[in-house]
Amino acid sequence: MLSIELWCVGGLKEPYWKAACAEYVKRLSAWAKVTVHELREQPLPKDVSIAQIQTSLQAEGERLVAALPKDAYVTALCVEGPQISSEALAQALNQKMIAGHSKLCYLIGGSHGLSETVKYRADEMLSFSRMTMPHMLARVFLLEQLYRAVSILHGGNYHK
Repeated sequence: MLSIELWCVGGLKEPYWKAACAEYVKRLSAWAKVTVHELREQPLPKDVSIAQIQTSLQAEGERLVAALPKDAYVTALCVEGPQISSEALAQALNQKMIAGHSKLCYLIGGSHGLSETVKYRADEMLSFSRMTMPHMLARVFLLEQLYRAVSILHGGNYHK
């Protein structure tokens, strides 16, 4: 069975984000084992400097890379990645499975994104939009798009 892991810097506090994520995890569970991992975001002072942000990103990145399964295919969600359609995501998912990748990890950064170390470790990068979105929304959007992609691959009627 396909294993999909989301590795997220920062947690979900509001119940509506948790409920939305739980719904798509439930839907995906028919076709994949889905696990969501949350890593604590590095604390930063209110008046943060660029140097402090970089130090924080580096620390988060080191923890994230150390926690990733060694045999996983890793996709970093970041603005530098290409933007693709839902159909293209489905085809990319299919190609990964055909190539023998049974464990897929998707990385979502915290409020300051992902470190260069994480991007370097990733097998690919993907962008949802050039617009900035909160990591909570990115998590819901990713789960929904993964569900949509799997539904497309299985001939479901969710994608119209």
